[in-house]
Amino acid sequence: MGVKKKKEMQVTALTICHQDLETLRFLADVEGKNLASLLLYCVQLTDGVSQIHYVKQIVPLLEKADKNGACDPIIRSCLDILAGIYLSLSVKNPLKKVLASSLNGLPEFFLTEAIQSFTSRLQEELNTTDLYSYRKVIDNISSCMENFDLGRAGVNNLLKNVLHFLQKSLIEISEENRKFAGNRIVQTQLMNDLLVGTRVSVMLVQKIQDIQRIHLKTSSSPTWQSMCGLLSIFTKFLSDDDLLQTIQSTSGLAVILFIKAMFHPPEKIPDLISSLLLRSVDCTSIPDWFLNCCRSLCCTDVSQSTLLFLCQGTLTMLDWQNGSMDLSGEALLLNIVHILFTLSSQIKESTLELFLSRILASWTNSAIHVLKSSSPSLKNSLNGKSSVVGRLLEYVYTHWEHPLDALRHQTKIIFRNILQMHQLTKEKSNSEVSGLAADHFICDLTEGLLRLEWHVKGKYTCLGCLVDYIGIGHILALAKTIPSQILEVMGDQSLVPYASDLLETMFRSHKNHLKSQALDSTWIDEWHETWVSPLLFILCEGNLDQKSYVIDYYLPKLLNCSPESLSYMVKILQTSADAKTGSYNSRGALGALMACLRTARAHGHLQSATDTWRNLVSSARIKQGLIHQHCQVRIDTLGLLCESNRSTEIVSTEEMQWIQFFITYNLNSQSPGVRQQICSLLKKLFCRIQESSQVLYKQEQSRSKHEPENELTKQHPSVSLQQYKNFMSSICSHLFEALFPGSSYPTRFSALTILGSIAEVFPVTEGQVQAVYQLSHDIDVGRFQTLMECFTSTFEEVKILAFDLLMKLPKTVVQFQDSEKLQGLFQAALELSSSTKPYDCVTASYLLNFLIWQDVLPSSLFDSLKTQQTACEDGDKSAIVVERNTLMVIKCLLENLEEEVSQAENSLLQAAASFPLYGRVHCVTGALQRLSLNNLQLVSEWRPVIEKLLLMSYRLSAVVSPVIQSSSPEGLIPMDTDSESASRLQTILNEIQPRDTNDYFTQAKILKEHDSFDLEDLNVSVQNIGASAEVKGKERKTCDVTAQMVLVCCWRSMKEVALLLGTLCQLLPMQSVPESSNGLLTEEQVKEIGDYFKQHLLQSRHRGAFELAYTGFVKLTEILNRCPNVSLQKLPEQWLWNVLEEIKCSDPSSKLCATRRSAGIPFYIQICLFWTFHINGIIMCGLHVWFLLLSMFQNPSMLLHSFLLPQALLASEPKKGKMDLLKITMKELISLAGPTDDSQSTVPQVHALNILRALFRDTRLGENIIPYVADGAKAAILGFTSPVWAVRNSSTLLFSTLITRIFGVKRGKDELSKKNSDTGELNRHPSMFLLLLVLGRLYPSPMDGTYSALSMAPFIPFIMSGIFCSDSQRVALKCSLTRSSIRCGRSPDYRSREMAARALVPFVMVDEIPTTIRTLLAKLPNCTDQRFRQNHIHGTLLQVFHLLQAFTDSKYRLNTYFQQELADVAVCTRAKLWLAERQNPCLVTRAVYIDILFLLTRCLDKPTKGNQPAVECLGFWEDVRRIISGSELITGFTYTFTVPGLPQYLQSLTKLAITTAAVAAQAGEQAGNIPISFSQLLESSFPEVRLLTLEALLERFSTAALGLGEKGLPPLQRNMGETFLMLAVKENHPECFCKILKILHCMDPSEWLSHMQRCIHLTPKEFLIWTMDIASNERSEVQSVALRLASRVIAHHLQMCEETRDSVAPTLKQWVQLVVSSCGEHLPTESRLAAAEALTSTTPFLLTSPHPVLGLQDTLALWRCVLTLLQSEEQAVRDAATGTVVTAMSQENTCRSTEFAFCQVDASIALTLALAVLCDLLQQWDQLALGLPVLLGWLLGEDDDFVVHLENTHQVEDYLFEKAEINFWAETLIFVKYLHEHLLRLLSTSSRRPLSPESLRHLRRTASEQGHLLSQLFRELPPAAEFLKTVEFTRLRIQEERTLACLQLLAFLEGKEREDTPVLRASDSPAEANQFTLAKTETAH
Repeated sequence: MGVKKKKEMQVTALTICHQDLETLRFLADVEGKNLASLLLYCVQLTDGVSQIHYVKQIVPLLEKADKNGACDPIIRSCLDILAGIYLSLSVKNPLKKVLASSLNGLPEFFLTEAIQSFTSRLQEELNTTDLYSYRKVIDNISSCMENFDLGRAGVNNLLKNVLHFLQKSLIEISEENRKFAGNRIVQTQLMNDLLVGTRVSVMLVQKIQDIQRIHLKTSSSPTWQSMCGLLSIFTKFLSDDDLLQTIQSTSGLAVILFIKAMFHPPEKIPDLISSLLLRSVDCTSIPDWFLNCCRSLCCTDVSQSTLLFLCQGTLTMLDWQNGSMDLSGEALLLNIVHILFTLSSQIKESTLELFLSRILASWTNSAIHVLKSSSPSLKNSLNGKSSVVGRLLEYVYTHWEHPLDALRHQTKIIFRNILQMHQLTKEKSNSEVSGLAADHFICDLTEGLLRLEWHVKGKYTCLGCLVDYIGIGHILALAKTIPSQILEVMGDQSLVPYASDLLETMFRSHKNHLKSQALDSTWIDEWHETWVSPLLFILCEGNLDQKSYVIDYYLPKLLNCSPESLSYMVKILQTSADAKTGSYNSRGALGALMACLRTARAHGHLQSATDTWRNLVSSARIKQGLIHQHCQVRIDTLGLLCESNRSTEIVSTEEMQWIQFFITYNLNSQSPGVRQQICSLLKKLFCRIQESSQVLYKQEQSRSKHEPENELTKQHPSVSLQQYKNFMSSICSHLFEALFPGSSYPTRFSALTILGSIAEVFPVTEGQVQAVYQLSHDIDVGRFQTLMECFTSTFEEVKILAFDLLMKLPKTVVQFQDSEKLQGLFQAALELSSSTKPYDCVTASYLLNFLIWQDVLPSSLFDSLKTQQTACEDGDKSAIVVERNTLMVIKCLLENLEEEVSQAENSLLQAAASFPLYGRVHCVTGALQRLSLNNLQLVSEWRPVIEKLLLMSYRLSAVVSPVIQSSSPEGLIPMDTDSESASRLQTILNEIQPRDTNDYFTQAKILKEHDSFDLEDLNVSVQNIGASAEVKGKERKTCDVTAQMVLVCCWRSMKEVALLLGTLCQLLPMQSVPESSNGLLTEEQVKEIGDYFKQHLLQSRHRGAFELAYTGFVKLTEILNRCPNVSLQKLPEQWLWNVLEEIKCSDPSSKLCATRRSAGIPFYIQICLFWTFHINGIIMCGLHVWFLLLSMFQNPSMLLHSFLLPQALLASEPKKGKMDLLKITMKELISLAGPTDDSQSTVPQVHALNILRALFRDTRLGENIIPYVADGAKAAILGFTSPVWAVRNSSTLLFSTLITRIFGVKRGKDELSKKNSDTGELNRHPSMFLLLLVLGRLYPSPMDGTYSALSMAPFIPFIMSGIFCSDSQRVALKCSLTRSSIRCGRSPDYRSREMAARALVPFVMVDEIPTTIRTLLAKLPNCTDQRFRQNHIHGTLLQVFHLLQAFTDSKYRLNTYFQQELADVAVCTRAKLWLAERQNPCLVTRAVYIDILFLLTRCLDKPTKGNQPAVECLGFWEDVRRIISGSELITGFTYTFTVPGLPQYLQSLTKLAITTAAVAAQAGEQAGNIPISFSQLLESSFPEVRLLTLEALLERFSTAALGLGEKGLPPLQRNMGETFLMLAVKENHPECFCKILKILHCMDPSEWLSHMQRCIHLTPKEFLIWTMDIASNERSEVQSVALRLASRVIAHHLQMCEETRDSVAPTLKQWVQLVVSSCGEHLPTESRLAAAEALTSTTPFLLTSPHPVLGLQDTLALWRCVLTLLQSEEQAVRDAATGTVVTAMSQENTCRSTEFAFCQVDASIALTLALAVLCDLLQQWDQLALGLPVLLGWLLGEDDDFVVHLENTHQVEDYLFEKAEINFWAETLIFVKYLHEHLLRLLSTSSRRPLSPESLRHLRRTASEQGHLLSQLFRELPPAAEFLKTVEFTRLRIQEERTLACLQLLAFLEGKEREDTPVLRASDSPAEANQFTLAKTETAH
């Protein structure tokens, strides 16, 4: 990151005509000192910037002349030329403003001549008759009026002419605009001219004072006539809806301004405008000129927009300030606002809504001005309680969540102005005496806002305005916890900006208030308690989203307001950091601390890093944060080190050490987001190093004694620079080491990304720039090879990063010597390009590109292709070399591809098995994409290659297309083993008729039953095969051919061809004419490519094929859209019409793909439509931005200048043209999608429905598609009635898309509370209001069959009546739909009743739910009724249940009236209690009623404001107990499971009984008072009852075990241990049994182990054996629970007395085996989690005990389990195993083994910490001699069966989808490295030799034999094995490193340590593997 160069100013040079130039030459003096000489020299310059300098010298030169100079003809001529120069410059040229500014300082005695010159020149301009020159003249008039005295004087002199010209130009331009209707480009320019002309007319009238006196002149004067003409024009513009609204708006301003200037007397102007606005003009009392000019406004109805813009003009142009308005003006003000209110209810167009909102805000500004000196009547009309203010508030409330930002901004302005208006209307005496308490308007407004739910965004804005108005004190008095409430909602991203802004307003106001009243500094404590404490709570305890948003939005604002609060935060968090350490899903106090410090430093609140570490946080805390288990804590700590508000701040030594420590353990992060943040933060650090190093270099060069040295380290700059170099070199060394064999994808991605950042930040410098570091200096041959081997990764991101890094290095780093090895590398790339494994061709592409760009292609390639190197100049040598190399490689690939396509035409099977074609094409595409094809120099050689490439693509596509276009592409190969399948296959083969010459595709074959298909077997078993089917050739091995192989070969080939053709279209230059020499693609070739894409998009059935054809076709249409050739431009439109016609005709011979989703046809239509709309999207965005900017201008003069829109924005309202294309297409499709009488011809309907779905899903069409939503929905709904499944299926998909288009994607569970009923997007679709929702809820899916009791009939009238309904009609429609939904609840179909109940919920507002529930309950029958229908009862109860559930789940629960409303519902519920008793014979309705009771008891059981819970007051519990006592749970069941509704009834009744029992137990009631106890429930014969009871008890016991309960378990539940023991022995239901074991695990074993022998007659040892037997034999979940329980029991026994410990000791070995067997990577995650938990619970007793209970082998086996789990690919397993390590580090005898005891660490460092603890324990146990061989065995990998694995590798054949060993976490060599380091440290500190010579010899022999085997295997590998045999090569490299590590340790033990034995060096490759680089050298450090 260097200093950015300042962008040079571009100024167009001024020029003059030839005559003026000759005049200057004639007048210039010889010495060149007069004005003519200066001007002559200036105009001869070609640089506009230089001319500015000379223009500024004009006035100083004239000031030197005396007064007589005014008569000097030279000066007179020069002033005339200057006037011409000024008028000739464009309005945007800076020279024009510079010249005007200079001439404003002209000496007074030259003014007369200068004004005459300007008047004369301006008159010439006004005489122009060229319409297209009018704009330049208008711009000059505008420039003269803006801060230019001479220009203004000239205009004033020519006022009559100027007005006439403006009138003439506007008339002619308007007429020209009408002539070019439909021509968007021309109309855009003309409308822009009209807008500027109108704007200039307004400016002229405003600034020229003489016009104010026009009314004194005669009406026959030319000036008056021009004014009348202009007024007529503007009146016409105002009413012309064909013009842009911006022109109409400006015309509204002009009309009012002209009336103000011309009408007399001015006192009557308000009355005149009022009558104009109210349509009450008396034509007999107004002047004739006014009637003639404004007749359309006086005598006819005007449009809404006209009235709106007149209101805008009135508010803007009349003077409302300084008390200039009398009573008539006040009346006008009130009339305007009532008109605006009326328009607000009528206008629905978004742009007019924007205008209206801004005008309404402008009205409030005008009202404020008037109120400052208004009459009492106006104050009464505008006070807080007035109807006007009420309507204004209503407008704010209804629009404060409008989708347009600019409109929401206006609601804020309106609300703020309402408060100011209210302030001005108050009586001063009253307000001063009574204060805020008596201001009922403000109090009610505040309380009303606070009662709103926090998801309402407008609430935040209005509360912010209130805080500014009344302060925070009143609000805090009403809602003391408001900071916490606002912070709670900051987990919702959409609310965060609003919430943070409100909080900032509040805490700043609170701070100012406290400071103003406080006498000392104690006020800060109250402020901290109010605002900082809730913040710290969220940072420690909040959820992830809350914390992130609070840190990003709230914390910086708080620190900016009070930087001194940082020390308070740090103090609090430091205190609680040890207690709240956090975990993998919680940041804890340490995370909060790091977040605060990071934010503070990034915003400049920490003076320097040194102050941070010394005064605020310790080094230990920093290191803990860098390896914390929670990823965000690590990121925040890294951000604290890397980020700074000063880019040149010196990086301290401590920071560099910590960064190195961080990189060691964090490269392998599993989260892509975390990796991205790590790389980004480190790049910031490198930029700091680079920029601060430049400062240090300057300090070093200046070397002054008085200059301070490095401010942080107080050391010499050269020392800091050397530290930088060492640090960067060390970082790079570690990053290259991280690219070791077998390193994971995240590690490689992180390392390569960081290395790329280093290469970018520290580029290769040239010249005098000093670089502190260059990556190329640390690249040797070994590291270069490491980067090359990254191409073999199966992840393309790694290949890309490695390639880009190599490209950033200078070519001198890349060295090749051996041409033979280079040839081998090239051959390897060619072989990979034809591999049967798809990812190999990607590797080949990067290899070939690297060879091309490094110019290291083998010379044999040029010899074989007989190509000579083209001569070129030095400057172009590099580019032409790359071009030549690319050409050669493509030729080579084409030759190979041509041969292979020829073979594929004979046998597609052979191609799929041996050379699947697509790889070659992929390499060609890759080579072309990196070459700049627009600047080719070898054009003549490229043309035949491109032509051949196109032909080869078509041939290849023809070979594979039969498979892709088959209706069953997966079944093309005769793999079936029975005759029936073979006969079905024959039909497919006859259909596709491929071009293969063998008979695989002409006759179905029946094969023998084999596991795999071998062609040689086929040759024996199948008759009539002409040639052998054995797939050989080109020395390729025989490979099994499967159907999948052929399919993959075909669709990948089609994909690559599509991408290649798309790339050619995108990159290749097109020939402008057929004979042109500057292009490579001809018009015919482009058309052929288009036909190709059309064919495959319309006929392919395989999704992978047509999706990629879509991508290529997009690229083609993009080129066509920019093509100057008109015939090519129109191709997409022609293709669109052709396809629509083909769809309409429904010809049986049509080849259109008739699948259920129409395959690629919707894609094709999308592309043809979209290419015309991408410009309009940009335009509409720009228009909305303009409105937002416009909303910020309140001053009329500023408003005028804002009306000049950029030219592009004026195209946002095209009347005709390409919009018609969409309109016609949608009309055709909707017509085709409708029902048809011909049931045999439904294919067009299916296609149309599918295409509509694709278009509605395409967000690129934006707002253009919205008008067709209603018709699309009707087509989808009517399609449901079709008897054809395909139509119903497509209709369902379309309907689902429309639901998403209208309502948006569901964002969360609480959507109901946020957008209940008719708010949001529905207002944009009046014809679909609420209809789609009810249909989506109620109408059954067509997948469920054609029959349903819920008919469409009740909804069809609503479909038709919903079109274009008004607001009142919408309300009526909503009520009708609600009633209809309630009626649907009576359906005889159970599912329909359920769906109807759910559909009712969105129709009822939250505050209306209690009333609706009471109404529904009242309709239920009484117990005395004789006849009733259970279906009706069930439907009503379901509706009550779902409404009640929505009410209790919503945020409305925060309301104070919630409990009271629920109590009212409970009273109504009790009236129908018989429905829950046996009087009701229907179990289904009894179940639903009991569910309602359950909901009520759960919500009413909470006290309210000192009262007991409502459930107690109402006697609700007595009713519930009576129901349970009389239920079948007590009396027993006489039913069987054949009774309808019994399972549901059981579950509902059990939930209610559990609640009753739990409440009674918590209250401490006696068992006799409880209708049914938990023990009785557990004894039920129904497993549903037992399971629900056990789940409830498990939740309670789990909560108690975690210490989360407030009061712990009640006594009745604490004494249930015996019950669970007995249940465990006799329970047969698997789920119940699992729950029982979980409960026993949660309970304290001391509570139930003592009763074991008495209850179940088992000793502790027998029970443990029984538990472990279950863990050994049962299924996964039960096994895991049993293992956890057994471990808990063992831990309990081991911590008890020695006698108990001895009793279980014999069973421990079985438990160890059980744990070991549960740790395999192949096992389910739950098993490994159970093993990790078992290890954690027993760690203090078995793993780290000072006196081991187990033998050493078993103890080491358990430690090996820990290490295995730490390397698991599952994040949850690693986290659980990390918990084991944390426990192990935190014991008394191990806490000093590491520096991270009692810390929550990440799994990446837990591995090395575990090994550190283990090595320390071996010394403590004095077991080093016995333990060391085991650990050396781990190092060598004896447990991995390396030899057996290698043998299996050689025997296994390659399969299509088999990839290399992909690992995302586990890295074998990292484990080897850590183990080697700890063992070496352990042996170094050991005082005696732990192993005997015999043991050493045995281990050395084993390691040596393995080393010899490895050497032999390396020699057997082919050249370039790292690319061709990547898997085998990597395995050998890993095992080699393990062997070398073991040999080094053995050598150390023998006293012969060999320092040259490398371990884990990324640069160290075996000599046999270095196939293409120089001899190996040592890695640079």
